[in-house]
Amino acid sequence: MAKNTKKNEGYLSSREIREISRKNRKITGELEKKWKRKHVPESEYLTQMKNPENAVEFEDLHTWFFTDAGTVKSVDGVTFDVPIGKTIGVVGESGCGKSVTSLSLMQLLQRPQGQIVSGHIRLNLGDKAIEISNTPREQMQKIRGNVVSMIFQEPMTSLNPVFRIGDQVDEVIALHNGEGKTKEQIKEETIKALEMVGIANSQGVYRMFPHELSGGMRQRVMIAMALACHPKVIIADEPTTALDVTIQAQILDLLRDLKDRINSSIMLITHDLGVIAEMADYVVVMYAGKIVEKGTAEDIFYHPTHPYTIGLMASKPVVGRQTDELYSIPGKVPNPVNMPDYCYFRDRCEKRLPCCDGEYPCEFSLSDTHKVSCYRCDPKYMNEAGKPDQAPDGEGGR
Repeated sequence: MAKNTKKNEGYLSSREIREISRKNRKITGELEKKWKRKHVPESEYLTQMKNPENAVEFEDLHTWFFTDAGTVKSVDGVTFDVPIGKTIGVVGESGCGKSVTSLSLMQLLQRPQGQIVSGHIRLNLGDKAIEISNTPREQMQKIRGNVVSMIFQEPMTSLNPVFRIGDQVDEVIALHNGEGKTKEQIKEETIKALEMVGIANSQGVYRMFPHELSGGMRQRVMIAMALACHPKVIIADEPTTALDVTIQAQILDLLRDLKDRINSSIMLITHDLGVIAEMADYVVVMYAGKIVEKGTAEDIFYHPTHPYTIGLMASKPVVGRQTDELYSIPGKVPNPVNMPDYCYFRDRCEKRLPCCDGEYPCEFSLSDTHKVSCYRCDPKYMNEAGKPDQAPDGEGGR
């Protein structure tokens, strides 16, 4: 039988892997030096907010992962704002860069492979603002928990199974806000935090291990840990994953109430469009590391314009509408190691135009708040595309 000499797609030889690894170590080594600096003067990471009404400003953020198979551009030029006291919903398929964007803000990327390569993340501290991409690690320790806090995905695994609930919440308060406080005072704050998230038996739960609590109770503990120091920005990464519908509603009501009580901003990351519709003031739709559409909740849910957003809206069940089969977007996401130079959604788009074969579309403004990256919204091609398509009645409503 003749030997098959055709190289399999995606196959890398040992020599190619070694060469990629060598280049990656050189790049990540240079980037790591910036994060490991000590005694850095404050002037190096101080900045000015473009709009003082924003809590966080992401501008042209690029976060990449340097792997042996190549460079994965998980976040590739993301720009959006998180206004003070508002909730921003970030929605998209698995792997589109939602969580990596939030981890970039927290500087919790898996290093040395994951790195913020370029762009800006401006964080408003009230009396001043800092540039997260220039802030050294020792300073970030004072930011995490105190100013920006995260409710991590999957409460079943986020809590340490060998420590009691009280010890884990105590540690957060002692580390970030425990200077000059006794153990009794820290415990008292922990009890208050547990009561704040609606845990009635706070004294009992304080002494329990995670396995003794239900999923909803563990999620409440995770929220208590995140809010223990009254942060200005709360990142909620899939806060209702694996919870039943009743508990989901309680958790969302709790987040909304706590946000108003401590005047925080929420960056809500989820796949669930129903959660976004209920909670978010503004919505950001991500696909393959880029933002394809953003606007107010009304813009996105009542006037979805990008074909991907329309597909997401059409794929969700609607009360009162019967269907034999839910819609699903055809095709698959392109290989993240070798992204195309045209629109990333082109090969899956059912509304493709001839101009879509060109370079990646820039952002077009449909209104002061509604922005879309699609050639169908380009005035040059409006005659060819017609009015930008929107979801049929009943598919886009909240």
